[in-house]
Amino acid sequence: MSHPTPAGATPSPAPRPARSTSPTPGAPPTVREPAHVPVAHVVRGGVVEGVHYGSVVVLAPDGGVEYRAGDIEAAFYPRSALKPVQAVGLLRAGLPPLDGEALALTAASHSGEERHLATARRILDAAGLTEDDLRNVPDLPYGPAVRDEWIRAGRGPSRLAQNCSGKHAAMLMTARARGWSLEDYLDPGHPLQREIASTVEELTGQGVARVTVDGCGAPLFAVSLYGLTRAAARIATAAPDSAEGRVAHAMREHPEMVSGSGRDVAGLMRAVPGLLAKDGFEGVQIAALPDGRAVGVKIADGADRARMPVTAAALARCGVDPEVLAMFDHAPVIGGGREVGTLRAAAAPGAASSAA
Repeated sequence: MSHPTPAGATPSPAPRPARSTSPTPGAPPTVREPAHVPVAHVVRGGVVEGVHYGSVVVLAPDGGVEYRAGDIEAAFYPRSALKPVQAVGLLRAGLPPLDGEALALTAASHSGEERHLATARRILDAAGLTEDDLRNVPDLPYGPAVRDEWIRAGRGPSRLAQNCSGKHAAMLMTARARGWSLEDYLDPGHPLQREIASTVEELTGQGVARVTVDGCGAPLFAVSLYGLTRAAARIATAAPDSAEGRVAHAMREHPEMVSGSGRDVAGLMRAVPGLLAKDGFEGVQIAALPDGRAVGVKIADGADRARMPVTAAALARCGVDPEVLAMFDHAPVIGGGREVGTLRAAAAPGAASSAA
């Protein structure tokens, strides 16, 4: 049976790209309880009401650590912040050519908007597959407004609406192109997942400490915050014709496909020229500039509200204009229907207190 080839994707197998020679990855990071430190203060009426602990790393253009707070070398799970690395792994494994929107969706935690669902369908159609071939967990759309409308329409959880469906569709497309089995494409021992793990180790520069299952059902690899941030910098600075460069370009050109309308990550990439950014559940955020400066953030309690203010403070350390970051560097604390305080990054040692 023949299948149509929608615009933006082709079912013909692409030749597997040659991989540049890279140093052997170092030892895996140590599995331990991370020694997190205060990274954000919730201030109400001039009093520190709450403290978010976490870890932060800022890399210089040469890859050196310019600033660190907490434990940037303990093993942790990057969650969806790893998706740009996984997208690179898929291209290296033989993912057929995709247009920019579809490739951006491959690295996305999308909101479940119709354009996201339509693009995931295009990827599946190009591979001669359907939503029934997906093995991610059915879910409601991630975007609150989209989810509310979805429920009002009487629709239930679906695999296509789940925020990782673009990554899963691309995984299936790659497996189909390489002639690999489809039913078990999420098994860590599957050739596809072994290829992705190899890319994770190469770009982070370290071995994988542990492998578990992410929320969507895909394998999840434990690395360090430092390693994850180094991988982000390598993607952001890569040659345009490399797998890394292609992923970076797609994400920069289509930030709303990587996240969704009104999402802070899309807004941040729009505000800072050339920035590559990706969030992950449990308070993870990476951001990298074209010259190699990069930041990595992990909020210990997984609180999403602290993720962006801490990231903005880290980007300010990279030299990004604070005025550009003003809409991202705080979250209001509300009392009686009005703003009575703020959530901001905690002051670094020796700096003025954020509670002042």
